[in-house]
Amino acid sequence: MPQRSCRLVAAIAVLLCASVGCAQSKNSQTAPLTKVADVPIPGAAVRFDYQSFDPSHGRLYIAHMNANQLVVFDVAKREVVANLDGFPSVHGVWAVPELARVYASATGEHKLAVVDMKTLQTLTKVGPIDYPDGIAYAPGPKRVFVSDEHGDADAVVDATTNRLIATIPLGGGAGNTVYDSNAARILVAVHRKNEIVIIDPASATIMERHPLPGIENPHGIALDPSANLAFVAGEGNAKLALVDLATMKVLETYPVGEDPDVLAFDPGLRLLYVSAESGDVTVFREDGRKLSLMGSFSMPHAHTVSVDTKTHLVYFPLQNIEGKPVLRIMQPVQQ
Repeated sequence: MPQRSCRLVAAIAVLLCASVGCAQSKNSQTAPLTKVADVPIPGAAVRFDYQSFDPSHGRLYIAHMNANQLVVFDVAKREVVANLDGFPSVHGVWAVPELARVYASATGEHKLAVVDMKTLQTLTKVGPIDYPDGIAYAPGPKRVFVSDEHGDADAVVDATTNRLIATIPLGGGAGNTVYDSNAARILVAVHRKNEIVIIDPASATIMERHPLPGIENPHGIALDPSANLAFVAGEGNAKLALVDLATMKVLETYPVGEDPDVLAFDPGLRLLYVSAESGDVTVFREDGRKLSLMGSFSMPHAHTVSVDTKTHLVYFPLQNIEGKPVLRIMQPVQQ
């Protein structure tokens, strides 16, 4: 085939792949994940955000941010069982089976929505919170911690009374908030300060601050409690930090996709998934006190990821595949 024709065919292939959401490997390695299914999601072809997996009921809760909806997905049936309205600009979501509650950041209303897991009815909305984003739950004191990204704070909600009881100033924008079950503490990534803040959930006060050298604007966090490790992504410089939770020291940094957002860790396979606003997904394997790159690939708008640690299936809500939103289900390639 003439060179000009080859270029034309290649260009057409790239455009077609972009329109249908092909997973394109970013390096010479085989892509680390393969597609299992694309499941249609109702609603407009607009942005998604966080997800929360409830293994006890086999449900995945997905924030369909710009549709103002909370999606409830049955992972066994592979179908949407509910698409809940009334969550303006929903960002974060966190399922707490022990309370039979789902918490969602109704960011457009500056509130935290409390949803009954059984009836799927919204019980109340708690606020004001300037810009509620990521969510974590501390089971001891039964408190919900909410990243207030633009308010430079973490908000604290009493899960028994559904009242806002504290606002903890961080000195910078709040990235993701997570609960460290080993040490019974809350960790928050703090923008601009480039540090992790440790909060005592019982007193709702800051215990420690730890710098993250090599990371700019830390945002996404995932934990491996069994290895006492944290993974923290810097959205400002496309780097991932491996952090020792015992010493809070950065062990190493690794390049990831541009503007990394949501992270998910599969403890059974020891695989870490880092999804980025660029659509790049980077996959690492945890090998002792370091990470080994398994590969990377791209999909349009693949900035949010979750994993079923029982089946090892990986979930990516993609906002626009051939004009419609889908939940792409993928599985790791055996390597």
